[in-house]
Amino acid sequence: MKKTFLYDEHIALGAKMVEFGGWQMPVQYKSILDEHKNVRQNVGIFDVSHMGQVFVSGDGALDFLQKILPQDVSKFSLNHAHYCQLPYLNGTLVDDLIIYKLENEYLIIVNASRREADLDWFRQNSKGFSVKIEDKSDEFSMIALQGPKAHCVIEKAGIEENNQPKFFMINKTKLFGFEVYLCRTGYTGEDGFEIICKNSDVVEIWRKLLESGKEFSITPVGLGARDTLRLEAALCLYGSDINEHTTPIEAGLGWSVPKDKKEDYNGKEVILGQKNGEVPLTKKLFAFEMTDKAIARHGADVYIEGKKCGCVTSGSISPTLDKNIGLCLISFEGDCKNLATSLNTKEKSIGTAIQIMVRNKLYNAKIVKKPFVEKKYVK
Repeated sequence: MKKTFLYDEHIALGAKMVEFGGWQMPVQYKSILDEHKNVRQNVGIFDVSHMGQVFVSGDGALDFLQKILPQDVSKFSLNHAHYCQLPYLNGTLVDDLIIYKLENEYLIIVNASRREADLDWFRQNSKGFSVKIEDKSDEFSMIALQGPKAHCVIEKAGIEENNQPKFFMINKTKLFGFEVYLCRTGYTGEDGFEIICKNSDVVEIWRKLLESGKEFSITPVGLGARDTLRLEAALCLYGSDINEHTTPIEAGLGWSVPKDKKEDYNGKEVILGQKNGEVPLTKKLFAFEMTDKAIARHGADVYIEGKKCGCVTSGSISPTLDKNIGLCLISFEGDCKNLATSLNTKEKSIGTAIQIMVRNKLYNAKIVKKPFVEKKYVK
């Protein structure tokens, strides 16, 4: 397993380490519940150095990205970030990504477990394009600050609020004298920043951020609370909620796929066909809330009107709501074919009764709207 350059810092802080995407990562330091609540109320600091950084440049970079992404890259503005999917030819997903348009290149953030698959797909699709693909993941580390006081920590670190990037933007700047990319996206439903820096600088930046954040009750946060936070925000996790068998539309990500992109791209016929209703969905991702006292975990079977029609992709306690929540993928095939009519619109699906098998017993739940906790991103 790989170690981030902050591994020793995590051990010194008492973190419990686990394997994640081939990396040794902190799952918690003291309490997942306390870490979760502190991000919602104050600010938390995360090591997300396992994520990959790929730079794409060259005269053919735009045309190349237009081919591999459903999103219309020609409309991306300088220093703006965009959530994108990376589909196969059949419309299912290699990965989901964040892409930043920089001055002469694009920075793509890839999931740790999909880095090699992504790079392989990039290279397969780059033939015929004048494009340079550089995987610099081993050169950079990444820290995330999340919470309503994240901007206060950045200001204390020397970047005044009016010089901080706006929501879903990126600045190349200096933090504590170190050159960094300062981004503002987040994976928690809170305001927050990502700091991409050289490996040689990350320990000092981590320590200085912890020191600067003391007056704002900063705490280090592990993967455990990162997962409950992103679930409350109903943000998908690759490998659980989305994978090589789901399309963006089946995953409820149609909001990010434009209808009017003229260029052809991998999987366009299926993805746009599903979005326009011309290609029927075979399954769809829904949010649910338990109405009985039980926690539904990943892999649990979902029943509707006595028929097994799907499975839980993510499930947990919601510390913010004090409820048990989750995401589930429901099939529209076989015995469950009639569900396509009753569940294919938000208005019809909300409130639908479902049951989930937990420890060989069925417990009641209902479909609810996403997100579970309203996002508080700064616009």
